[in-house]
Amino acid sequence: MARNKFDVDERLESPFQLKHLKRASKYIVRHKYKMLLALLMSALASVATLYIPQITRWVIDEAIPAGNTPENMAQIGQRALMFVGIVAMSIVFFTVRSRMMAHVSQQIIHDIRSDLFAHLQKLPFSYYDSRPAGKILVRVINYVNSVSDILSNGIVNMIIEIITLVFIVVYMFATDATLATVIIAGLPVFIGIIILIKPRQRKAWQNQSNKNSNYNAYLAESIDGVRVSQLFERQQVNISIMEKLATACRQAWLRAVRISNTVWLSSETMTQLVLTFVYIAAAYWIGGGKMASAGVILAMTGYVSRFWQPITNLANIYNSFVNNIAYLERIFETMDEPVVVDDMPGAEELPPITGEVDYEDVTFSYEEGINVLEHMNLHVKAGESIALVGPTGAGKSTIINMLCRFYNLNGGRILLHAEDGKTHDISRVTLHSLRSQLGIMLQDSFIFSGTLMDNIRYGRLDATDAEVREAARRVRADEFIRKLPDGYKTEIRERGGNLSQGEKQLVAFARTLLSDPAILILDEATSSIDTQTEKLLQEGIQEMLKGRTSIIVAHRLSTIKNCDRILYISDKGIAEMGSHDELMAKHGLYYQLYTAQVREDVA
Repeated sequence: MARNKFDVDERLESPFQLKHLKRASKYIVRHKYKMLLALLMSALASVATLYIPQITRWVIDEAIPAGNTPENMAQIGQRALMFVGIVAMSIVFFTVRSRMMAHVSQQIIHDIRSDLFAHLQKLPFSYYDSRPAGKILVRVINYVNSVSDILSNGIVNMIIEIITLVFIVVYMFATDATLATVIIAGLPVFIGIIILIKPRQRKAWQNQSNKNSNYNAYLAESIDGVRVSQLFERQQVNISIMEKLATACRQAWLRAVRISNTVWLSSETMTQLVLTFVYIAAAYWIGGGKMASAGVILAMTGYVSRFWQPITNLANIYNSFVNNIAYLERIFETMDEPVVVDDMPGAEELPPITGEVDYEDVTFSYEEGINVLEHMNLHVKAGESIALVGPTGAGKSTIINMLCRFYNLNGGRILLHAEDGKTHDISRVTLHSLRSQLGIMLQDSFIFSGTLMDNIRYGRLDATDAEVREAARRVRADEFIRKLPDGYKTEIRERGGNLSQGEKQLVAFARTLLSDPAILILDEATSSIDTQTEKLLQEGIQEMLKGRTSIIVAHRLSTIKNCDRILYISDKGIAEMGSHDELMAKHGLYYQLYTAQVREDVA
């Protein structure tokens, strides 16, 4: 999909939809008691601090005029203790609340990210074929981080700001109704400004998120392909592209901040204007000619900023909700991505298989309308070795991918024969029971970070150390492993960075052998191994093939001459089939391919 290229923005233009927030509520309710306690503490602290201007008013209007009497001094002492108590309570409550909500926020991050990662593990190859890894990472990391805060602190803060605003209005009207009316009179103007600014603010932050997503996508791709970049001296081109993406990120961020600061500037301007009108109105009562007391003036001016701050905060919280609802939609979009390759309802456990396979009228396409295979039929006997050869893109790897159910068929079916005499459609058995009986070695010998022992044991987690070493010995990996400083305990860097390509394939071979499969699948298994290593490996392969059905994809035809049957895949199916000698006698497609390769080797 074009929107998933690193240089194409993801669209995050969906309107505010409460359904996404409702769906996210399952992550909130798990922490409802902590959130309610945090809300209660914050509300008590906020409401208590609103009484401080009343203390100021009392001191100015009553305590100072009353003079230095014992009774008055006692009351001043009481008010002073009350002031200190309110401040101390606010500090304690807000500190406890901050720590509590930090824990809740991190737990929400953990819960969402765990669910998202678990779903990503189930998604088929086709999902990853069409998406840069960087943009997937943005959803798992950046978007989850962003929404966790709004789901925890955002909801609590919104309720607190509303409660605070209500109590501020009550305090203001209780202190002086006329001045309170003057303060509130500026609200429609500010709301109008917010209405004008908010759509631009939302789009600006969404654009910033898009540019950051593009940056991450290209960064991940560049790191993954750094060896190729250096090989072709493409560093300067990559730096140029990254500079453009980084500049786009910076410009988008600056524009978003500039627009967001407009909200803050409007709030501050409105606060100062209202303060001016309060001083004017306080100096001379409208229509009454009576001067307002100094204490009332100080109290009301104290409420001015307290009144506008919650309104500004609510506007920002709303904006965050709107932005993060779009992020939530992308997170849920990923969670809702259909697991098209999954256990069917009522799928059964596949019993032990004999290795006999039937492809019946199989049709498959990666893209709609473009078939790679059409109406293909093939019967593989138990213990038989089958080799697949042919031009690139003809469908050799596709045949084994379908057997492993990495993709679903467009038509036909694949049957496996079990030891109980029954046949089983692979689409109607559980994936675990199917793949646990297949030994698969793909072209990309992926090596995980960790020890060599752990990498080989990946094929069967309950294998003993002795079994791991035996598997490595049989594929001739034991020799090079023992020469390493820590042997099987040698720590391997990410993607096997401290191993040669041939060594990585030997480790992958040992991992496959350890799983003791009924059907062995080798996709270009010896493509990156030197000739001397290949000769040693062939001995291990021959031993491994005994008693097993094997399907081998190979471009180096010398490695598959001894297979029982060789299938030449072309024109969406099997163009030729037979033993090496039979196909050479036909002087057909296989003959042309083999003789051409022999001439290349001689040359």
